[in-house]
Amino acid sequence: VRPGEKIATDGTVVEGSSAVDASMLTGESVPVEVAVGDTVTGATLNAGGRLVVEATRVGNDTQLARMAKLVEDAQNGKASAQRLADRISAVFVPIVIALALATLGYWLGNGAGLTAAFTAAVAVLIIACPCALGLATPTALMVGTGRGAQLGILIKGPEVLETTRRIDTIVLDKTGTVTTGRMTLQTTHTTDTTTEAEVLRIAGALENASEHPIAQAVATAATDTTGPLPTPEDFANVPGLGVQGIIEGHAVLVGR
Repeated sequence: VRPGEKIATDGTVVEGSSAVDASMLTGESVPVEVAVGDTVTGATLNAGGRLVVEATRVGNDTQLARMAKLVEDAQNGKASAQRLADRISAVFVPIVIALALATLGYWLGNGAGLTAAFTAAVAVLIIACPCALGLATPTALMVGTGRGAQLGILIKGPEVLETTRRIDTIVLDKTGTVTTGRMTLQTTHTTDTTTEAEVLRIAGALENASEHPIAQAVATAATDTTGPLPTPEDFANVPGLGVQGIIEGHAVLVGR
């Protein structure tokens, strides 16, 4: 898996180290550092170095496939409101059909003619049959769970969706859940002998050559503050730690 590529399937890293952007799965914008022996998930993005991954789960066994199955099961399940509607329909529909047949017989018996009798019977059937009762709930559940999945919300089942009306408190444990999932530089701390613009210009020039999300945040802030950045020489990525290079004659290390 080369830098910038998606990891094809769930597996274990057998060679290399990198930062993996798993925000699609976890909501966390901070990339996860992985090395030999660590597990990775399919469809996450390799944001750092080159990885060799041994596939451990493929196809329907992957975490992403199981999440899709969860949404599918939620759409196929029945909420208690739907089960109630089904029970009512099971009694109501035969009664409506019997009424329609009785209407047909009544009009035929009074000599109204076949066309008029069928018109009256069909009118009773269409108006009285509880179509919406049986269709509204499953349709709403399917749309709700499907739209939730598009927005990154997994709903385990229709009964879960139904009980959410009683929620009065929501607890969020991930920053990426309520933010854009894209990091930005907030504050720069410098020593007495260095200016903020100088630090940003040198660090941003080196980070600009890296594809790491934190590096891109620093480089973007540097460009916005100081304008065009110099080109680094002898750029090297130190896996899991940071980057190094030479900027305008200065040996520069940017890392943890």
